[in-house]
Amino acid sequence: MSAASASLWAGRRVLVTGHTGFKGSWLSLWLHHMGAHVTGFALPAPTAPSLFAAARIDELVDHVEGDVRDADALRRTVEACAPEVIFHLAAQPLVRLSYREPVETYATNVMGTVHLLDAARHVAGVQAIVCVTSDKCYENREWVWPYRESDPMGGHDPYSNSKGCAELVVSAWRSSFFGTAGPLLASARAGNVIGGGDWADDRLIPDLIRALASGTAPLIRSPASVRPWQHVLEALHGYLMLAEYLLAGEKAFAGGWNFGPSDEDARPVSWIVERLQAAWGNHRAALADSGPQPHEATLLRLDSSKARAELGWRPVLPLATALEWISEWHKAVDDGADARATTLAQIDRYVRRQGLDGTARAAA
Repeated sequence: MSAASASLWAGRRVLVTGHTGFKGSWLSLWLHHMGAHVTGFALPAPTAPSLFAAARIDELVDHVEGDVRDADALRRTVEACAPEVIFHLAAQPLVRLSYREPVETYATNVMGTVHLLDAARHVAGVQAIVCVTSDKCYENREWVWPYRESDPMGGHDPYSNSKGCAELVVSAWRSSFFGTAGPLLASARAGNVIGGGDWADDRLIPDLIRALASGTAPLIRSPASVRPWQHVLEALHGYLMLAEYLLAGEKAFAGGWNFGPSDEDARPVSWIVERLQAAWGNHRAALADSGPQPHEATLLRLDSSKARAELGWRPVLPLATALEWISEWHKAVDDGADARATTLAQIDRYVRRQGLDGTARAAA
């Protein structure tokens, strides 16, 4: 972010739901680094280890342990912290888990969004809300063209479908309650977000890191599947820029937004495996997971031309560089480096890269 953007966040009251998760931990740390007063509402960290614990984020934010499925608890937290900005990241984020726990997935991803938005509409002073959904919210037709914000919502599996439903909830609340008064509400759809400090199960990069760190051959599924891979800081930069425009009262920005990588970074799983192995220095042949696999999309790409043209947002970390940063992060932390300092150092490197490339722009 630019210096002007950092000053915009200094002293700002911000609520982050899902702050104990991978992406929420990076966002909470970045916001605190810019001087924001952050309140987090979430279940305990979903993995052990976790970035939330490793970077001691509970020391930096007002940490509230709670479940977005609990409407009363969420409402009390929103009322107590009186946020100016809300980033709604709390979610059940895994496709394969959604097959095992479909009811919980819909309860969290759909009704959790309902609870958050309904709480926000009754609290004075909320100016901007960014609800984070997923690139998988679109009706996936397995075609070569990237999806635009105007494409229909859908989803084959419970996770993807629940994210499409959450987008419909956001649209309904925007039209019904926030059309003429109250906060400006937008949704953000990012690609497959990757970065240091992700230890989730059933996710490609964490699975690879565990194999590489232990010196074993990685076990992969769907090597030909193509995804819009991007470093977590690219997506978070988009969320922050979007929130800045909403804070400036720009009603035209209250809508859905894609934040995906450059076209050349929509790569197959096999490419990711090879490049991360090269960055790590471990070239053991990957093994195919021959077990039964639930349905997952084979081809998925996002069209981010709207964010590029109207927000001035652009990705600046090529995928190969992002994989190098992930390798560096985990090697440093495994060797005893402080996880918070390592994460902040990468945030600062990203900020410098944005400034050097001239792509960061604060809201008017």
